Amino acid sequence: MATFTWFDGEVPNGTKITQVYGLVFTPDGRMLIIGKDKKDRVEYSLIGGTPEDFDVDKEATLRRELLEEANTALGNEIHMVGYQLVDEENGIPPYAQVRMMAMIDSIGPSQPDPDNGQTYQRILTTPDRVIELLKWGTTGEKQVKAAVQMAKQYFGISSHLDKEEIV
Repeated sequence: MATFTWFDGEVPNGTKITQVYGLVFTPDGRMLIIGKDKKDRVEYSLIGGTPEDFDVDKEATLRRELLEEANTALGNEIHMVGYQLVDEENGIPPYAQVRMMAMIDSIGPSQPDPDNGQTYQRILTTPDRVIELLKWGTTGEKQVKAAVQMAKQYFGISSHLDKEEIV
């Protein structure tokens, strides 16, 4: 059974990065997540995905994934929050799933993801609601709370609009 361990900060050299996901904020302090339609429910997720060979770095992966999945552009600053170290306990070296935070610059019209043609729900909501919708337990809560602290530090976000909306 795989184990997931959360670490603040940068991924150690030599650790493979398999995912880059964003904890992204609006100026009013809300966060953007996506909802993917499943057979009998909606599954919520951060926006992001797998680094591609043409991505020059983690930031490029995050920017590309936000445009592809949510037609959302980020501002100039992107900061590393931390990573989940995943050990599948199968003899393969553990790998990292990166989490970064940034301020949203703009959200364009909803459009299909070029990778699979699916159009996702885009939800702006409070950090507490993000924790609830992701259903990632303590690890997810640590990620969101770390990003909220960083949003205060880097962007001066000290509160959030208590309004949820699909954009």
